Amino acid sequence: MTTDPALLSATELLSLYRAKKLSPVEATKAALDRIRKHDGRFNAFCLVDEDGALKSAKASEARWQKGQPQGLVDGVTATVKDLLLTKGWPTLRGSKVVSRDQAWDEDAPCVARLREEGAVLLGKTTTPEFGWKGVTDSLLTGVTRNPWNTERTPGGSSGGAAVAAACGMGALNLGTDGGGSIRIPASFTGIFGLKQTYGRVPAHPLSPFGTVAHVGPMTRTVADAALMLNVLAKPDERDWYALPYDGTDFTKDIDSGVKGLKIAWSATLGDNRVDPEVAAIAARAVRVFADELGATLEETDLKFENVGDVFVKHWFPGAANALRAFTPEQRKQMDPGLVEVAEAGAGMSLMDYLAAVKTREAFGVMMNRFHKRYDLLLTPMMPLPAFQAGVEVPPEDEGGRWTDWSPFSYPFNLTQQPAASAPCGFTKNGLPVGLHIVGARYAESLVLRAAWAFERARPFVMPSL
Repeated sequence: MTTDPALLSATELLSLYRAKKLSPVEATKAALDRIRKHDGRFNAFCLVDEDGALKSAKASEARWQKGQPQGLVDGVTATVKDLLLTKGWPTLRGSKVVSRDQAWDEDAPCVARLREEGAVLLGKTTTPEFGWKGVTDSLLTGVTRNPWNTERTPGGSSGGAAVAAACGMGALNLGTDGGGSIRIPASFTGIFGLKQTYGRVPAHPLSPFGTVAHVGPMTRTVADAALMLNVLAKPDERDWYALPYDGTDFTKDIDSGVKGLKIAWSATLGDNRVDPEVAAIAARAVRVFADELGATLEETDLKFENVGDVFVKHWFPGAANALRAFTPEQRKQMDPGLVEVAEAGAGMSLMDYLAAVKTREAFGVMMNRFHKRYDLLLTPMMPLPAFQAGVEVPPEDEGGRWTDWSPFSYPFNLTQQPAASAPCGFTKNGLPVGLHIVGARYAESLVLRAAWAFERARPFVMPSL
């Protein structure tokens, strides 16, 4: 176990609080110290509330001294992506056109649950404008950088949250995922990120991108994500789409392993191009499930026909929806790429959109049938390692969009399945590679079990700062 409180997992922190061997104030000061020392290089935060965090930590310390913790994560440091409403802090969504001069008197459901369970909220993490792309930079907050190589992107749109997790700037980090925005940066920065079944975590207000958008945990360990999901899944009447709360404890059977499970492996999910080094690292990781963990592994020829076009017909109109209230003058202050995508979305016909919805339904049925045969699906998380920071696409995809280089992520936003990125190795240049673990709808517990089994077999490594 590390001696730096900032690098301890949430479960380790809680154990030490319970034994009165560490104080939430010490843990909070350690996290804030790392933010002060390192975030100038990485730009993970757009707001840090030191006074508020220390006040919360002192209140938590008093509760632990009495042996009366407030909730499941009392005193654990946490961060909030700047797309999520947070009482007392502006939620600018990475945009110059969102006014700071508002009441900011409401928490999003996920933020409310963390606060109710005693988490110490440190600040807000960076996002591209309205979370529209798979990298993290904006005209408001600048470029967010990867802690493994500051010339590279951490991915997005939850890039700030991923960097905070990797660097010990918060144990529990809230991300959102509308097309891969938790899993892309988890893969690029070497942390764990989970997109749960749609509706498992209540959301308010609903994302302008609609029913492809999820809220979920980004952490340094699988166990922390399971603990965090226990908190986030609690009910909130503001989400009309939310699943009925069933009280599942996602930590309960996390160590049950995958022995006897039937797992499918797809190296390309059809015919997607994958960097050879990334492909080799992911293939070696997959063998761990069969050779060491006791699962049955089979290759599959699973393919989503024309899935990029179907996703674009959901995502681009969502961008148009996000920008509908802004004037032409305001749009001049926005990310030109976002404006282009929104204009393309506004030009799509209703009939084309409805045809895409119909195809999406077919994808969902296809995956329901797939999981009658297989418990889990494994793929590479990303087809390439992190590329240069500050651009939407790598040089070889010049003229394209972020959807062109993330073909493994957004199919499972369309199908609303739980899916996670678990770090599984490094390129020769020291860049992390992620393994994608996908389960049937409502099978978050199984995804977490598989990821935890893999983590125990191949412990995750965080960057040395």
